[in-house]
Amino acid sequence: MGYVTNGGVNENIPGIKMGKTEIIYIVFCALVVIALIFDLGLLSKKNQVVTLKKALIQTIFWVLLSVAFCIFIRVLNEGGNGKPDAIAYMSAYLLEWSLSIDNIFVFIIIFSFFGVKENNYSRVLLLGILMAIIFRIIFIALGSELVARFSWIMYIFGIFLVYTGLKMFSSNEEEEFSPDTNWAFKFLKKIMRTTDEEPDGRFVIVKDKKILFTKLAMVVVMLGLIDLVFAIDSIPAVFSIIPDPGKKMLIFSSNIFAVLGLRSLFFLLRGAANKFNYLQQGIAIVLLFIGIKMLVVKWVHLPVWVSLLVIIFCIGGSIFYSIWHKNNDGMQHDID
Repeated sequence: MGYVTNGGVNENIPGIKMGKTEIIYIVFCALVVIALIFDLGLLSKKNQVVTLKKALIQTIFWVLLSVAFCIFIRVLNEGGNGKPDAIAYMSAYLLEWSLSIDNIFVFIIIFSFFGVKENNYSRVLLLGILMAIIFRIIFIALGSELVARFSWIMYIFGIFLVYTGLKMFSSNEEEEFSPDTNWAFKFLKKIMRTTDEEPDGRFVIVKDKKILFTKLAMVVVMLGLIDLVFAIDSIPAVFSIIPDPGKKMLIFSSNIFAVLGLRSLFFLLRGAANKFNYLQQGIAIVLLFIGIKMLVVKWVHLPVWVSLLVIIFCIGGSIFYSIWHKNNDGMQHDID
């Protein structure tokens, strides 16, 4: 007797060898490769400073590509799980996209600490983000396997997210990321033979027959390792949106599209890092909601679209409130 796979294709039907899931994988990989070639070949050049206009174009490009992939998922599964899968994908994408904004502020501090020149930003970010993608793929594959084998792991994820949300919400602005005391920086200083020389954009130099890693190489690895820490929060959160291990393609694609858009988002937001003072609280509320949702799922089932609305409301509300509060403080200061 035949059965329906996650891809929606009956494996016992003669002549059909590829399911919808496989098609989605192929289209996703092709889109990512083509987009990277387009992004690097036409929108980015070595040692060129990325302007605000170019950053806006690149950000719109990655967002539209992510939305187009969502529409593709919806159309491919028309009459099946197309609509719920599309909503789940977009919810996961928005969640990762909003959480990645927090990454950007840390990236800005790292670049400033190491004194990275502006014309090297784009290349360093690209390599760091590609490293982050590799880590994320490993994390998602491992997480999917754990969820498939041990359903109770979702409760562990929920408790962790509630703890993280409470800690993030109550932390004050003075608790700023400090690269020189960070575990990643100390770890790299121990295992990498480094130099403080500035070799004009090079990642390694040879001195006295020894290979030395430059500050740029340190920054690349630090970006990847720091994103790994953020992934510890974000990956469990995504499993609350898409708990089915059989649909990890939705998790992969939403995560990777969000991470790929990090570079352009960095250039778009780096001048506005101090204008979103309450974004952290908005992200914290989202993590709290998702953590509680994972803990009560046995008794209370909330549809995915509810999570989507909560993410949009909390992140959008915290950004608008930050801007309003900043402007209001400025007006009050002028009056005084």
